[in-house]
Amino acid sequence: MLTVDFDRFRVGPGDRVLDIGCGDGRHAYAAYKRGADVIAADLDDTALKDVRDMFANIAEAGEAPASASALTVRANALRLPFPDGAFNRVIVAETLEHIQADRAVLAEISRVLAPGGLVVATVPRWWPERICWLLSDEYHEVEGGHIRIYRRGELLGRLREAGLRPLGGHHAHALHSPYWWLKCAVGPDTDHRLCELYHRFLVWDIMRSPRPVRLAERVLNPVLGKSLVVYARKP
Repeated sequence: MLTVDFDRFRVGPGDRVLDIGCGDGRHAYAAYKRGADVIAADLDDTALKDVRDMFANIAEAGEAPASASALTVRANALRLPFPDGAFNRVIVAETLEHIQADRAVLAEISRVLAPGGLVVATVPRWWPERICWLLSDEYHEVEGGHIRIYRRGELLGRLREAGLRPLGGHHAHALHSPYWWLKCAVGPDTDHRLCELYHRFLVWDIMRSPRPVRLAERVLNPVLGKSLVVYARKP
C-alpha cells in the first residue's frame, strides 16, 4: 500500500533515494524495484532487519535491476549520517508527526538533498486525524505515537522554512479513515468483529486491487483521504 505516487515522484536508475523512518519499507521497496540506489533508514532494529531481508528477497527474485542497490541504516533523523547533497530523492512518509523537532528533521532533509532534488512528505490529514483524537486518547497518547496534527498550510510552511519549494500534493487512503474511526470508537486495542471484517476488506483490496474499489477510493480521496502528501524540490 503506497502513499507516495511514483508517477509524480519519479524514481529510476541512477537516482539516490533516502527513505527516512522507513518502517516496514514499502516505499523503499518500490524505489528499489524501479532501479534506484536506496537507503532505508530507521531507529527500529527489528524493522530494519525485516526490510533488509525483503531487499534480499527482491534481489533474489530478480524484481529489481542488477544495477540497483539497497541498504538499511540505523539513523536518527535529527542527525543523519550522510554528507551534504548525498541524495537526489528523499522520502519521509508518516514520520514527522512522531517527532517533536520536526523543523530539525526537515533541515537535515534539505541538507542531504542535492540541489534540484525532490522530497515527498506524507502526514496524517488534519480532519480525519482530529476525529481519531477526539474518539480515543489511546490512539495517540502512547510511546512513539502521534504528537501533532498538521494542517496543510503548516506543513507547506515547514517545508519552505527548510529551503524547499512545494510543488503540489494530494490525499490518499480514503478507505482507511472509517476503519481508524471505528477502531478508535471501540478502543484501539479492543478486538471487535466489525473492525476485523473491515480489516479483511482492506487486506483484500491491497492484495487484489479491484478496479471498482480503486476507482472509488480515487474519487473519495479529496474528501476522506487519511494521508496528506506533499511534493517539494530543493532549488
